[in-house]
Amino acid sequence: MTKYPLVLTMALSGLNLQAQTTGITTEKLHRIDNLAEQLTKTKQVAGVSILLFKDGHTIYNKAFGYADLETEKVMQPNSIFRIASQTKAITSIAAMMLWEQGLFLLDEPVSKYIPEFKHTQVLKQFNATDSSYTTKPVLREITIRDLLRHTSGLSYPVFSIDERMNAIYAKAGISTGLGSKGVLKERIALLARQPLLHQPGEAFTYGLNTDVLGRLIEIWSGLSLNDFLKTRIFDPLEMEDTYFHLPKEKSERLVALHQKVNGKLNKQKGLIYEGNENQYPLLNDIYLSGGAGLSSTTADYSKFLQLVLNKGVYKGKRLIGQKTIELMLKNQLTKSMHINGEGEDFQFGLGWGLVNKRNSYLHPLSTGSFFWGGAYNTHYWVDPKENLIGLVFTQEYMPDSYWDLGYLFKNVFYSLIESK
Repeated sequence: MTKYPLVLTMALSGLNLQAQTTGITTEKLHRIDNLAEQLTKTKQVAGVSILLFKDGHTIYNKAFGYADLETEKVMQPNSIFRIASQTKAITSIAAMMLWEQGLFLLDEPVSKYIPEFKHTQVLKQFNATDSSYTTKPVLREITIRDLLRHTSGLSYPVFSIDERMNAIYAKAGISTGLGSKGVLKERIALLARQPLLHQPGEAFTYGLNTDVLGRLIEIWSGLSLNDFLKTRIFDPLEMEDTYFHLPKEKSERLVALHQKVNGKLNKQKGLIYEGNENQYPLLNDIYLSGGAGLSSTTADYSKFLQLVLNKGVYKGKRLIGQKTIELMLKNQLTKSMHINGEGEDFQFGLGWGLVNKRNSYLHPLSTGSFFWGGAYNTHYWVDPKENLIGLVFTQEYMPDSYWDLGYLFKNVFYSLIESK
């Protein structure tokens, strides 16, 4: 077998000019090379793709290591990744496009559009022997704002912070959206019949909220979620490698999943969450999960983030209003809400985590930044003050930490920035 170098670099035209514009030289960017090479050499990750966009320029776009450790297929800058929960930001923007059209109000009950949610109850008592439970009435119904900010009381199967919900969802057949089979309409109707972990508006609980939002987009628009995203977001943003169902001709670019077992990283060949196929982006019977279903590249996702950074404009064309973006970037969690699964100073807008005055001590990012990631160790952040977008993608099944990889690269990159 021909051996390939572990580092593949995409040539960047006008790099010297960009360095002058951004104040970040090629020599400084070698620190990122060093970190990526160290992580791949020690097999902390099989491979990683990194893209940095600053002051209107791509200043860094490189891939390191392998897209498949077993076959030694080299990672490329255009490799395609399962982006899991990075789907949420796209679905949230899509919903707010329809909000701008006057099709719904944020504080309307979800049951106005999906009647099954009219009868949702809150978990009261749980019997661990058979996963049976009793419920109590909701004090108020779930609203659309609750879905966008994850305060509905809906949780996740498999990943729930509360083992009772994991058991209840498993017994009912509730899906994660990570390669889950079925039809979105039917999956959401089933979810509506399950108990909530807590009263709507009482706490932040990361869960299947954005999957429900995806179904609402279908109801409001009259299109499938896939068709709406393609028409209103992917085509206008020239996102040519972002899909729920990856075309066969692009299948070779899909990065393999890898997993650490007893500290050793290997290709993950078995079934994943709920017994789903790990190559699910190539299958056609997977439901359209607005919370977890998309696959994409760093370049494609950077175009989406450019839209948000530019307050709703991409290449001179406005796709969503400036004030709508500003609303989405405002903290939506009240002081009275309990934060499940995150630190007490965690802040969240309409679709992503936020850095503001309350929690800026936790991040190298500037106040006003926003960020999130995906279950397979993909990460993004946007820093409006520095006019910066960062993306770090790998594909690891059940990583030790969902945040550490992103922080490692943020910390290195922010050390390169000097005051203008």
